Amino acid sequence: MSDDIPALKAGPSPMKIAIAGTRGVPAAYGGFETFAEQLGSRLVARGHHVTVYGRSHVVPEGLREHLGMRLRVLPTIRHKYLDTVAHTAISVLDTLPRRFDIVLICNNANSPFALVPRLTGAKVALNVDGLEWERGKWGLAGRTYYRFCAWLSPKLPIVLVSDARVIARYYTEKYGRKTFYLPYGSDPTRVPAGETLASLGLRADGYLLYVSRLEPENNAHVVLEAYAQAGGEAALGMPLVIVGDAPYATEYKRSLIEEASAIPGVLMPGYVFGTGYGELQSNCAAYIQATEVGGTHPALVEAMGRGACVIANDVPEHREVLGDAGSYYDRNSSASLAGAIRQLVGSAEQRKHLGELAAARARKLYSWDHVTDQYELLFRRMLGRRS
Repeated sequence: MSDDIPALKAGPSPMKIAIAGTRGVPAAYGGFETFAEQLGSRLVARGHHVTVYGRSHVVPEGLREHLGMRLRVLPTIRHKYLDTVAHTAISVLDTLPRRFDIVLICNNANSPFALVPRLTGAKVALNVDGLEWERGKWGLAGRTYYRFCAWLSPKLPIVLVSDARVIARYYTEKYGRKTFYLPYGSDPTRVPAGETLASLGLRADGYLLYVSRLEPENNAHVVLEAYAQAGGEAALGMPLVIVGDAPYATEYKRSLIEEASAIPGVLMPGYVFGTGYGELQSNCAAYIQATEVGGTHPALVEAMGRGACVIANDVPEHREVLGDAGSYYDRNSSASLAGAIRQLVGSAEQRKHLGELAAARARKLYSWDHVTDQYELLFRRMLGRRS
């Protein structure tokens, strides 16, 4: 079965840790990058030595340290299918002369390279993420490769980690391999309305928010359809803000822009990071989580932490994270989502109540400090260090 990490006491000796498989830090793209930044900086604060591998076209030129983390910036092949694996292949080779104690690799697509750091005695943990082959953006070659990696990783002498119990159960039931459950974290800091809202012409508690990469399985088209069915800005009195972009799903993105242009009240500002992202989540009337593939979605946990009222697509992954602290609509049903939007827009009291429940659940289950505790204990267990 999936496992929480046993409550071992952390020993005093520092560890030398590498994080690979992400685009790098500062976080300016997605969940794995935020994960690397939040976890790595907290491990540094606890006295450990952390190196984060990043891609040359992502990490700001000349930056070699961030929040105490050392940065190793290496080249890659900028291609839909090769970007991640090419960079990780180079990264794991670079770990060899540096003799890390622990190498944490993100993304199951990188499992073919997971044994390389072990050549110099490093222990390896692999965060397997979600069931990537179910994503519509991948063609046959991509889906086949991800299925191969899912088959391969349970056979390797490494530790498997998942941020969702439903994904950990998949590896147990499919391959009989224990996978440690370590959740994704949330930031409880609420950002007051400021420059970002002003620049978009928004007011606090006066807009609906959707955040995701603009890929088919994330269902931005369902959100647009539901907003139109609910009457749009004219009936709801609130615009819909769709935050995200699509580095590879360009045709789908083009169709969304065309659809949005015909619906008054829809704003598509592209990616928004940092304080601006926190500002949007902290002040929305409701946050819509429409995804259907993957494990724990970082944006959902982050929205909960900031006290947003969440309307979620009714899939097991969202039920696991959100519990009873939000509203659900029938899976992928624009009509059901339209009904949920109308109901919550019409009740500020219910929105406030659900936001408070979500924030309390995030504080209890998805604290970054707690996540760091669990990873630190796991790493010490991997090294056989106990106090």
